[in-house]
Amino acid sequence: MTQDRIPLAALEHGTPFADRHVGPRPAELARILDVIGVGSLEELAQHAVPSSIHERDLVLDLPAPATETEALAELRELASQNRPMTQMIGLGYYDTVTPGVILRNVLESPAWYTAYTPYQPEISQGRLEALLNFQTMVGDLTGLPVANASMLDESTAAAEAMTLVRRGGRSKSNKFVVDADTLPQTLAVIETRAEPLGIEIVVADLSQGIEGLGLGGDFFGVLLSYPGASGVVRDQKDLITEIHDAGAQAVVVADLLSLTLLRAPGEIGADVVVGTTQRFGVPIGFGGPHAGYMAVRSGLERQLPGRLVGVSVDSDGSLAYRLALQTREQHIRREKATSNICTAQVLLAVIASMYAVYHLLPRS
Repeated sequence: MTQDRIPLAALEHGTPFADRHVGPRPAELARILDVIGVGSLEELAQHAVPSSIHERDLVLDLPAPATETEALAELRELASQNRPMTQMIGLGYYDTVTPGVILRNVLESPAWYTAYTPYQPEISQGRLEALLNFQTMVGDLTGLPVANASMLDESTAAAEAMTLVRRGGRSKSNKFVVDADTLPQTLAVIETRAEPLGIEIVVADLSQGIEGLGLGGDFFGVLLSYPGASGVVRDQKDLITEIHDAGAQAVVVADLLSLTLLRAPGEIGADVVVGTTQRFGVPIGFGGPHAGYMAVRSGLERQLPGRLVGVSVDSDGSLAYRLALQTREQHIRREKATSNICTAQVLLAVIASMYAVYHLLPRS
């Protein structure tokens, strides 16, 4: 009596690579299609895709799908083309050391790197606590009472700060002044965001104050760099006072690590402080990504974009964490949200917060 044997080639690859990474399983797919009332995914597409854009005779000339081993080999070949070099350009990116315990237990852990927005607090207390720690770290260093968790990057955070002070202020001007000693990528994103909003960007040397710019009081906000892109560190207190006297608000782009030594922007009157947390143990990653941050003074909480973690109590009266003031956000207010950029770089914000904990001085 003969018995059918599985070919050795089939055993070599086991379950196809795609089947292990792309759900649902066949039985689950059949159940979904049955509930919807169609016989196949192709039939579903015919119902869902408008006929005006449906290419019925399209034939894709694609190679056979790669196995897991082949995919890894292709990725390693691509990665081998990278040339890690000493970073000499600067521009807000710096070499840093990621502590091994953070690398192993956060960056390389699927429990952290696959997590999504913690809308279900009952299953997200660990992530929410880590993000609250991020907010606390940013608030402590910037000297402002409320920080979010987190932003896409420094440049985007600066552009968001511009729109924040515009909607949160009383000035009727459409001019926003930017310190000439600002990183070029930050200035570029600000200019791109300003154009469709009808905001006029005025780039100026602010080392001598704002009185000599000839603007009078015709501006709604000013962005200062602290330190500047050139590395210069200035005491911005008097300049911020001038800005407030003109009826405008002050945004400070600050190197967060430098604030462990420099005076906190909130202590000298900054209304909004933004920047990046890349220097807090986040590798350069060939140009990104890195978590941005934003902190605001009292009175601007409801203008704050991004997610905000708060402390509450659960049904048993125990301390618990949850997302707060969600009516500001896109998933509720849609196009009327404070921001429509939802990417928060949460994994990298967690790494930055853990980096700060890792470097805390031991208590005596």
